[in-house]
Amino acid sequence: MTAKPDKARRTVARNRRATHDYAILDRIEAGLVLTGTEVKSLRKAEATLVGSYIRIDDDRMCAWLIGCQIPEYSHGTYANHEPKRKRKLLLHAREIVKLRQSTKTDGTTIIPLEIYFEGPWAKVQIGLAKGKRKSDKRQAIASREAKRDIDRTARGRR
Repeated sequence: MTAKPDKARRTVARNRRATHDYAILDRIEAGLVLTGTEVKSLRKAEATLVGSYIRIDDDRMCAWLIGCQIPEYSHGTYANHEPKRKRKLLLHAREIVKLRQSTKTDGTTIIPLEIYFEGPWAKVQIGLAKGKRKSDKRQAIASREAKRDIDRTARGRR
């Protein structure tokens, strides 16, 4: 019996702005419902997550990715997809309930952090986030620069 190879994880798009603007409280992996041309366009790493967010639909008990732009596939035909359509996320009911309850608290939101392929499946990593204040952002930048200076001096001593 041979061992199964690990599923390779290939990042397609990352929302780098999210970690700057928000404090990420929790991370959840969700599947994406896509059309064929969307998958082909994603494989070419042509997606952007800037300005996108997650909305929970209470009536149908499902989550939607809104505002994510996946450009039309260059070799697509009349059946090409709409670039900014809302896309359904595949989550367990208990995860949706958990997300819905946590967004009821003050200042928390759900944002997509990363789109990637894990094996043949397209996944999105979503984060439960709380907005940072301007002072928090400055403090994070200052601590990052201090750490960089410490590393620089430590390298100089070697």
